[in-house]
Amino acid sequence: MTDEVAIYHGSEVLMHFTIFLEDGTVAETTEGEEPLHFVMGDETLAEGLELALFGLKAGDKQSLKIGPETAYGYPEPNNIYSMARTDFPEDMELERGMIVSFAIPDGEEFPGMITEVDKKQVTVDFNHPLSGHEILFEVEILKVTGGEEPPAMQ
Repeated sequence: MTDEVAIYHGSEVLMHFTIFLEDGTVAETTEGEEPLHFVMGDETLAEGLELALFGLKAGDKQSLKIGPETAYGYPEPNNIYSMARTDFPEDMELERGMIVSFAIPDGEEFPGMITEVDKKQVTVDFNHPLSGHEILFEVEILKVTGGEEPPAMQ
């Protein structure tokens, strides 16, 4: 019998991770920073990234290629909006590639990337910046506690 706890739904996980794009560019990492602490199923990570962690234990390292369909999905054209320039503060310098946070009716903040700006219109893309990308997801599990282990197979 082992005291090692594997990651399951509801587990508290402490880990380092790095997400690489297809060309090797680092899109996000915790290396050199505080590790990520979260509970499996709390939507801190995309569902496909969580699935890659099931069954891992403290000390495990894993590197997986994950396609867009499992990671961050594909860009949706209906998540791109054209807004009037007057919807933004007059003194706000808007530039292509800039990430702007928008408050939605329930008070939650939602980021959007400005893709085009002219004198009258601003185009904002609300798709996840990693949507459409195959990623390499590297993790090092530092600590696992709790969780609901699935019943044993008969």
